[in-house]
Amino acid sequence: MSEVAQGVPERLLRERASQAYARQSREQLEEKWILEHLPLVRHVVQKVAAQVARRDDQEDLVSAGTLGLVKAARAYDPSRDAEFKTYAYIRIRGAVLDELRGRSFAPARVHRQIQQVRRAYQQYAAAHGRAPEDLELAQEAGLSPDQLYHVLEEARRRHFLSIHGLAEDGGHDAYLPVDRSPSPQAQAERREVLEQLAVALKELSQRDRMVLLLYYERDLTMKETAAVLGVTESRVSQMHAAALFKLSMRLKGQS
Repeated sequence: MSEVAQGVPERLLRERASQAYARQSREQLEEKWILEHLPLVRHVVQKVAAQVARRDDQEDLVSAGTLGLVKAARAYDPSRDAEFKTYAYIRIRGAVLDELRGRSFAPARVHRQIQQVRRAYQQYAAAHGRAPEDLELAQEAGLSPDQLYHVLEEARRRHFLSIHGLAEDGGHDAYLPVDRSPSPQAQAERREVLEQLAVALKELSQRDRMVLLLYYERDLTMKETAAVLGVTESRVSQMHAAALFKLSMRLKGQS
């Protein structure tokens, strides 16, 4: 036994050895979690960023998401948190969105076009007692269908970062991470949001509901959703933007 060890009680030596072993085991676990979940980073970037970022930005977003994964592995507490994949998904997505927020910018022209389409939607609904279909909305707004979808995709990019495209100016966000120890008030507010979301979803067409179901609940990418629906990826992007716009308008009408 070394001279240093000779002066240390055996109990303390055992505690130090146990702590060192625990640290080593934890580091091995963290490395395992990170390596196993690296594909999740690209999946999140494909889902979250593909609709709002340029292709040139993708690798930077992957780097941000990877850092989020590393932080998730270091902070994860199996005794308190959900399954690691769920916890990591939230941290990765948050890191990617934080990176995107620093890059977002919408010209005044885009804002005016979005407001033009919103007014057309409200005017049509007031005059006909129902929400307009895509072609009806385009006609009411004085736009071609292609122009309408371009505006709706810009609307998705503009509002996606703060509210995931579900409502304007942060009114509703059903995709925020869930507080693991929410207050009764927070629980009641979340239930109210989910109830409003459920009502709004029922008012959408079957096609629009299917697009949102596949993309959000089934967690498919745009490419995978296109394959299921038998349409092109660009068409799915249009359908997704239109469905989110209609859902946003319905939620706005409930608030």
